[in-house]
Amino acid sequence: MSDWDLMMPGMGLTAIGLGGVVLSYMGIANTFLTGMQALSGLTMFVGLVFLAAGILNGGVSTSGRAKATTLVIFGIAGSVGTYALSLNAVVTSLPRFVGVLLVIIVPCVVIAFTSMKMPQHFKPITIIFLAAMVVAISSYTALGFIGPGAQFSLHPQNATTAQTVAPQAPTVPIIPVEIPLNASVQGNPSFSPSTISVPKGDMIEWTNNDKVPHTVTSAPDGTIFDSNLISPSKSYKLDTSKLDAREYDYLCTVHPFMTGKIVITGEAKPTTANVTIATGASTQKVGQKYFDPQELSAKIDTTVVWTNSDSASHTVTSGKPSDNQTGTIFDSSLIKPGNTFEHGFNSTGSFDYFCSVHPWMTGKVTVG
Repeated sequence: MSDWDLMMPGMGLTAIGLGGVVLSYMGIANTFLTGMQALSGLTMFVGLVFLAAGILNGGVSTSGRAKATTLVIFGIAGSVGTYALSLNAVVTSLPRFVGVLLVIIVPCVVIAFTSMKMPQHFKPITIIFLAAMVVAISSYTALGFIGPGAQFSLHPQNATTAQTVAPQAPTVPIIPVEIPLNASVQGNPSFSPSTISVPKGDMIEWTNNDKVPHTVTSAPDGTIFDSNLISPSKSYKLDTSKLDAREYDYLCTVHPFMTGKIVITGEAKPTTANVTIATGASTQKVGQKYFDPQELSAKIDTTVVWTNSDSASHTVTSGKPSDNQTGTIFDSSLIKPGNTFEHGFNSTGSFDYFCSVHPWMTGKVTVG
């Protein structure tokens, strides 16, 4: 029969340890205690030892107490594990942890059962399991290091090793908000600034400079926006183009006393930039300015206005004089003295242009 005196502490320690391990892999461990992963893992391991010894004492028990205990353990493990796996978009290491746990538990249970029920087969079965584990670990390590690239490698790769991704320039203004150090302590500043006013369409970026995870969640229930857990040193961006022009209260669901406010003020005003076609630009000579400035940097959705201050007519034509196809992006045709031409840039990149009447007149607009 099972030993209830061993099963009771085993059940409790296993449940506590499993809960702590799952919380650790969800990223909340530092909210309670740094190093909780190791402590809770050790607790769960000790609990499993007591539980296995209690259940298998005298063989596999079919008593009501043994069945009830097993159901409780599986119920706790199943419910907590299912909830944690539902957060897999954030907790990328949890499936690997579950796999390692199964690799440990299954051989231990089989070897323990064999030693009690079939002792004559204990030695060969133990050797088989140990050999299989050595081969599996060796293969995993070898293939992970020498596998032909990310497509076949068993080790997960991060973005810097798997592929090189060119950084993308921000397409809209980014308004920074800080989660300060020790914001998790009630009474300290929660968000800096606590209230922020931005034009509709701008991007707000919260950066977690605290040592514990936080969230940025619209009050009261996160139906409008929700960052999920923001780990230390990580950030969350919110596109305000999908929000109405009004006030939005938000909070941290891990620390509900941390609150802030967003004020959306309406559509952002159009941005313009000016380029002058300089006086005397029709004459090619050293030191003569043609387009002023010759190279212009602008953010996306900027409208550039060229004003002809020369006494001759000019054009603003996209491309370079040596290109086969010019003017495909924009072409002003002739701009008479005193007149203007404007073009809106709604994508990032570098745009060369020139005057088709005076090809030595060249310029560039860089958007990003």
